[in-house]
Amino acid sequence: MTKNIGLDVKAPTNECHDVHCPFHGKLAVRGKLFDGKITGDKAKQTVTLEKEAPVYFSKFKRYARSTNTIHAHVPECISVSMGDHVLTAECRPIAKSVSYVVVEVKQ
Repeated sequence: MTKNIGLDVKAPTNECHDVHCPFHGKLAVRGKLFDGKITGDKAKQTVTLEKEAPVYFSKFKRYARSTNTIHAHVPECISVSMGDHVLTAECRPIAKSVSYVVVEVKQ
């Protein structure tokens, strides 16, 4: 049975027994949503995401590219690979550098 996590996302079809799953476990999501591309998936149940955003410098009247990198937990019911575009939601800290969880894989 999948819970309603309060976001307009498509729930995964697979069942899982992951405690840190917002759909099947007890992890609550709150705060910011982070939309990015997976750049690393070597760690167990953790991925590295990168988001590009333009930054405006008023002194030079130009835009520059800026990248943000975060680590996110991947529940067992969601399958991801390198290069996928995913949506992550902020949650309580799961590890030292992991405070986001993957909630949807975008096409």
